[in-house]
Amino acid sequence: GRLWGAEQPPPEGGAECSGPEEAGGRGGRRLRTAFSAEQISTLESSFQRQQYLGAAERRQLAGTMRLSEVQIKTWFQNRRMKLKRQL
Repeated sequence: GRLWGAEQPPPEGGAECSGPEEAGGRGGRRLRTAFSAEQISTLESSFQRQQYLGAAERRQLAGTMRLSEVQIKTWFQNRRMKLKRQL
């Protein structure tokens, strides 16, 4: 599934759900991240300024938003694809 677009707040444990790889240690797909409305707003405003993030920008944004760099990277990839579909 995609890792962006959910507008409900994250579960109590944080911004991501526990996945099969955490429970059994046998890999598998990560569950969809439920971004809060505030996180989506921050990500969207960053995307409006700059569609591609460098490592430093990604690291800073991840730290500010308390998300992993992989989650930020994936959100930006998905957002670029959404923009491409709209055009």
